[in-house]
Amino acid sequence: MKKHDTIIMFGLIVFSALTSFMFASYGMNIILAPSPPVWGLTFAYVTTAYGLANIAILSIAWSSRQPWATVANKFIALCYLGAYIMDAVNGGFKSSLEVVGILLLALVLLTNWLAVKKVVARES
Repeated sequence: MKKHDTIIMFGLIVFSALTSFMFASYGMNIILAPSPPVWGLTFAYVTTAYGLANIAILSIAWSSRQPWATVANKFIALCYLGAYIMDAVNGGFKSSLEVVGILLLALVLLTNWLAVKKVVARES
């Protein structure tokens, strides 16, 4: 692996770890709120699960380098994106900025997937 590939890989790993922490933290903040909305609890559980699953898959990919880790990460990312889109559609789009939010989320999920892919493909 070239030096710039290693730097990119570690940058993606740090970004993925930070976003995983943000997803888990966001979900836990909703769950532990004094009076969380009933409709928001399901989304909070899904958000927390995605954050924890992403960091778990990244850790497994680091230690095992198994190719199924990229498939698993893609699966949970697409499931989370689907849940996010369905939540947005269910609430009704109030502005066009919600589409921008969906695109930004898709970009973050893609970056997390690229981090796992780079970790699996790295050389010893």
